[in-house]
Amino acid sequence: MGSQDEHTDGTGRRALLGAAMFGAGGAVLGLPGTARAAGAGSAGHGGGLKSLPVPTVIGHRGASGYRPEHTFGSYQLALDLGADIVEAGDLVPTRDGHLVCRHEPEIGGTTNVADHPEFAGRRTTKVLDGVSTTGWFTEDFTLAELKTLRAIERIPANRPHNTLYNGRWDIPTFEEVLKWQDEQTRKRGKQVWIYPETKHPTYFRGLGLGLEERVAKLLHQHGKDKRNSPVILQSFEPTSIQRLNKLVDNPLVVLLSAANTRPWDLVEKGDPRTVADLITPKGLREIAGYAQGIGPTLDLVITKKADGTLDKETTLVADAHKVGLILHPYTMRNENPFLPAEYRRGTDADAFGDAFGAFKRYFATGIDGVFTDNADTGVLARADFVNG
Repeated sequence: MGSQDEHTDGTGRRALLGAAMFGAGGAVLGLPGTARAAGAGSAGHGGGLKSLPVPTVIGHRGASGYRPEHTFGSYQLALDLGADIVEAGDLVPTRDGHLVCRHEPEIGGTTNVADHPEFAGRRTTKVLDGVSTTGWFTEDFTLAELKTLRAIERIPANRPHNTLYNGRWDIPTFEEVLKWQDEQTRKRGKQVWIYPETKHPTYFRGLGLGLEERVAKLLHQHGKDKRNSPVILQSFEPTSIQRLNKLVDNPLVVLLSAANTRPWDLVEKGDPRTVADLITPKGLREIAGYAQGIGPTLDLVITKKADGTLDKETTLVADAHKVGLILHPYTMRNENPFLPAEYRRGTDADAFGDAFGAFKRYFATGIDGVFTDNADTGVLARADFVNG
């Protein structure tokens, strides 16, 4: 997720926010409340979203603060560190129609494809959602070819320690993820949740590689296409979520980038609306008609000043809760460059800042969960918050 990246009133307030979530999605969402958060991780089988602790800690691309993202090493570690849900994975197709987990269809930055002379001729330039992008693309490889590649760290300047694991894992398929989810649920004795995302669905539909039907087919085959299934589906394109809403009964989430941006499906349709229009009360009411939640960038929850420090809390949390939507913003990362300026410590690009302070500030807005590259930090921060 997130190529577009990219005051504690005590527990009574959390319970009230939980109550506010009855609405359009009430039947699915139930009443999380604070008592459940205190018992973090007590998700039950078949309980749907209401079985998750609040605030929910979501392992962003696994535990990508510590392992190369979208690998089984990263997914596994996220569970070990206490994540309630693992974002496994960002789904992109192969030439022969399989779904694989990569942050982007361009894989030059996340695999060792450049070291494979047999694929040198596949390097090309494409226009991806209006942006000219050069590299290697999953849709130009068969699954068998992709399986000869190994994953590498995407942001080595911030995560030099992750480069230790370069080459250790291959590229997972979505089908492998669904089987892994069942294995981990059995081994751990508690339901493991995943949070896949359809990446660039309009672009891929134009190539004859529609994502939603492929996702729905696999979920159906594995019996995971129900309202209470432990699979939440997300996309930056509202029409992708609307399409999924007709194909499956899973909980659905619309991702929202910066306020002045336009989802690419709306651009393609000539719809002039920006994210700012989608998060008005009217826009949120419309989203609540086909989805259970939103995944806004954290800057839509608390704006930033020009110097990168936090500014004002918006009305987004209250407005979304009013129409029954949950909020799972993205992305909390421990390293300095990714934190609001007042929470940075020193200037090193790979050093951790005061992530606990930032988590506390965001949790206090009433968000229902957060995507984080550092699930262990998120779990400790939640314990501080719900017990504080």
